[in-house]
Amino acid sequence: METEVHTNYSYMGRNFSNITLSNDDSAAFSDCNSDRSGEFPTTSATRRLLLACATESSDDLIQQLVSDLDSDSIEDQKQAAMELRLLAKNKPENRVKIARAGAIRPLISLISSADPELQEHGVTAILNLSLCDENKEVLAASGAIRPLVRALKVGTPTGKENAACALLRLSQLEENKAAIGRSGAIPLLVDLLETGNFRGQKDASTALYSLCSLKENKVRAVQAGIMKPLVELMADFESNMVDKAAFVMSVLTPLKEARAALVEEGGIPVLVEIIEIGSQRQKEIAVVILLQICDDSVVYRTMVAREGAIPPLVALSQSGTKRAKQKAETLIELLRRPRSGNAAASSD
Repeated sequence: METEVHTNYSYMGRNFSNITLSNDDSAAFSDCNSDRSGEFPTTSATRRLLLACATESSDDLIQQLVSDLDSDSIEDQKQAAMELRLLAKNKPENRVKIARAGAIRPLISLISSADPELQEHGVTAILNLSLCDENKEVLAASGAIRPLVRALKVGTPTGKENAACALLRLSQLEENKAAIGRSGAIPLLVDLLETGNFRGQKDASTALYSLCSLKENKVRAVQAGIMKPLVELMADFESNMVDKAAFVMSVLTPLKEARAALVEEGGIPVLVEIIEIGSQRQKEIAVVILLQICDDSVVYRTMVAREGAIPPLVALSQSGTKRAKQKAETLIELLRRPRSGNAAASSD
């Protein structure tokens, strides 16, 4: 049986107060997991690593690898960072051990390396360490945010994706959201959302969803042109990004500038189409967004009605989820209100 969450719905540390959705909304996102860029060829070094993962003898190895991060040899640094990232990936308790062994600052320094492979190892090791709640505050306090943002700009494709995931993890501490936004991450995440592969788009959307709980980051996202890729992803039912893009849009549309940008990018026809042919969850979130658009704008209500929204809304009010039915009925009533009169005073 479906349950509903009203003003106390939360996801990734964020409490919703302006929209009401059903309790499975977080399923639109799959949280960024640990290093997903594959394993490495088996060598004598990785064999010792696998042995350490399988036993309790990782402490001495971790200490040696942390020392090797400061080596004058780039190859030694690469090997140490690679083994640390795998140790942190494969055994959660190693994440605390590695941090306490002093690995955080040298790994952060590797993120600024001119060597793309070394940078990627550093980024991914930081991502894996950030999976431990105990490490998040230390990582931010040690200066991880700006190097991660730089990797988001100039890293390898995998490095960019893992940097987005690491920033998402750090953004789960509310005090880090402003710092991440002020460090220039938002436009870069919008770019990854627009140009990345499916994994990059998914990671960028999840990070943006978290960061845009903060108003100043909403503004940054809209100024960075986020509505264009969101509308395009929502319009492409083959992208597997309709839900994710719609949920990101829903946290932005309380902002007047976001509503205007959505309309300018052709979002209204896309939202109406979702109500016609989307999944139940997609229809529900599309109705929520349209309600946000239409609530105080006669102009937008007229546009939505002219797009032919009322027939599919009537169908949804009869066959949707309980929440979707309520939202559809509210929107139908809004659209059927007289649109003459003091329209200018009611429009954005």
